[in-house]
Amino acid sequence: MPFYGGIDLHANNSVVVLLNEQDQVIYQRRLANHLPTILEPLALYQADITGVVVESTYNWYWLVDGLMEAGYRVHLANPAAIQQYRGLKYTDDHSDARWLAHLLRLGVLPEGYIYPKAERAVRDVLRKRAHLVRQQTANVLSLQNLIVRNTGVRLSAKRIHALTVEDLERLLSVPEHVLAVTSSLVVVHCLAQQIKTLEEMVQKRLKHTAAYAQLQTVAGIGPILAQTIVLETGQVGRFPSVGNYASYCRCVGSTKISNGKRKGQGNVNNGNPYLEWASMEAAQFAIRFSPTVQRFYQRKQVKSHLMIARKAVAHKLARACYYIMRDLVPFDVHKAFG
Repeated sequence: MPFYGGIDLHANNSVVVLLNEQDQVIYQRRLANHLPTILEPLALYQADITGVVVESTYNWYWLVDGLMEAGYRVHLANPAAIQQYRGLKYTDDHSDARWLAHLLRLGVLPEGYIYPKAERAVRDVLRKRAHLVRQQTANVLSLQNLIVRNTGVRLSAKRIHALTVEDLERLLSVPEHVLAVTSSLVVVHCLAQQIKTLEEMVQKRLKHTAAYAQLQTVAGIGPILAQTIVLETGQVGRFPSVGNYASYCRCVGSTKISNGKRKGQGNVNNGNPYLEWASMEAAQFAIRFSPTVQRFYQRKQVKSHLMIARKAVAHKLARACYYIMRDLVPFDVHKAFG
């Protein structure tokens, strides 16, 4: 008799449940987040376990990898697409785990993509770079504000990076202000060094495929954006259509329509935030450097809002990137924006 597993994963423990074909509970227990502890009871039923569902929480890597290496067929549940029956009066972690196994048994489990472990590390390094860039930008803005507040002079980010202690002493008369700016400058320079180190590592480890090379033919996409798009997309064949990919890039609006009337919106955050950022960044550069894209943007801006027009450009570029990676062809601006 086949069994179906569901694991409700938390920060320090997991609730493990096994159901049979009649939805009867065969095994149910809360276990510590220790891989051998979780694998030990499952091993007694491994020959009959059809699949194990793990909810896609922030800490799923270790559990999914461990289960797959132990020979289990693992399904990563998409929590944004899972809804329980709203008439339930009481739910807890055990009922959540049973619900995951129940959806698997019925064959209606909304699944997420399990990114290959071998390539996941490089992707996470690039994500860490983005995190450090945000921190660096926050520190630069803080420095600009401190200087303009005390001197009335607003320095560019490039000028901020080039400041020396002598420059600060001439610019600021109060020693405490010099110390505050100097401490932030040390952080900015340290972050810049670490960002460069991460970029070099990604450049070495990333497989320079034809898709990566062709993406850089897009006006506005350089090495960093191309790396982000390739690594965050993974296997482009997992998207049934270009519309699915554009939606995954968060470039498609979310609207609920009933009888021709708008009834609100759905989950606007459903998708990949890193691909959304890459699409918007590429749109910003394409508007600056491509006359064809600029004309399309200006036409949209006349009819709508600035951000809506920029999002429209990002949508076009996301669709173009899908075909570039799928068909391994260079970018044709006239096909995309003609």
